[in-house]
Amino acid sequence: MSSRSFFQRKKIRLSNVFSNISKKDDFILNEVKPLNTATKLDLTFFDNVKYKLLASNTKARACITTEKLKKFLPSNILVIPVKSVLFELAKILNQIYLKADVDYPDNSLNKPNLKKYKSVILGKNTLIGKNVQIGKNTIIGANTIIEQQVIIGSNCVIGSNIVVKNSIIGDNVVIQDGNKIGQKGFGFIPIKGKNIKFPHIGKVIIANDVEIASGCTIDRGSVDDTIIGKNTYLDNQIHIAHNVKIGSNCMIAGQVGFAGSSTIGDNVSIGGQAGISGHLRIGNNVKIGGGSGVVNDIEDNQTVMGYPAVPLKDFLKKNRNE
Repeated sequence: MSSRSFFQRKKIRLSNVFSNISKKDDFILNEVKPLNTATKLDLTFFDNVKYKLLASNTKARACITTEKLKKFLPSNILVIPVKSVLFELAKILNQIYLKADVDYPDNSLNKPNLKKYKSVILGKNTLIGKNVQIGKNTIIGANTIIEQQVIIGSNCVIGSNIVVKNSIIGDNVVIQDGNKIGQKGFGFIPIKGKNIKFPHIGKVIIANDVEIASGCTIDRGSVDDTIIGKNTYLDNQIHIAHNVKIGSNCMIAGQVGFAGSSTIGDNVSIGGQAGISGHLRIGNNVKIGGGSGVVNDIEDNQTVMGYPAVPLKDFLKKNRNE
């Protein structure tokens, strides 16, 4: 189920994008994927030394990277050195995945076919796109929009005034009123005074037994997916950016913000109005105090507080001395 793609894909040869590719190295691209999920028919990218372990083990056929970083890649991979990895990646994504750089209106939206969704309770003015799957005994509130290809499991409660797109939702999920799930994230590349839009081809995956309170915004992944693990609870007005992965059994209080591509472990608790910077790894059983600013990785079983967030003992000692 999680392999579903929401964007039309055009098959092209690598040489159509990079003119310096020799005939023996050329191939038809299957997909563009992250380092850890790419296969021998895929193109991947490597733009941060933080991911050198993933780079050294990637199974991709070819990789866009820089001269500095190419030494970390396997010897059997086709390396494509470029000046700006994200700029070149954006260009190729725009050629392969059509209409992923802007969230165009879903023209397939219509009043739901009651015969098709006879085991679903549907509120007034609900609109549903083509090829949407909704499980048994799910309730959907008034004025809610479920766009094409979305999958929603059984026994879910989807509130009113919600928009869901590019998403796969498990069983027994509760999504309260006013949420926006699966829209394009915040991705631009500044080049010579112009902002180049970065297409977002990923999706949102919400596991079983998740509860999401009112007014949250959950962006779909850029090249990877945004994932919320089983039995995780989100309070009101939380923003989750593209590619964020939140583990199971997490409790996250209101107005917390997650920047893109950070990974949160299992059994993590985060107090209200905390901010998590991008590309961080937060371990299991971590507690983050309200209002904290997390700018570094956090190991398992830590309790942190403050801006920048530090171990609680250090935070208390510093404030005691002041």
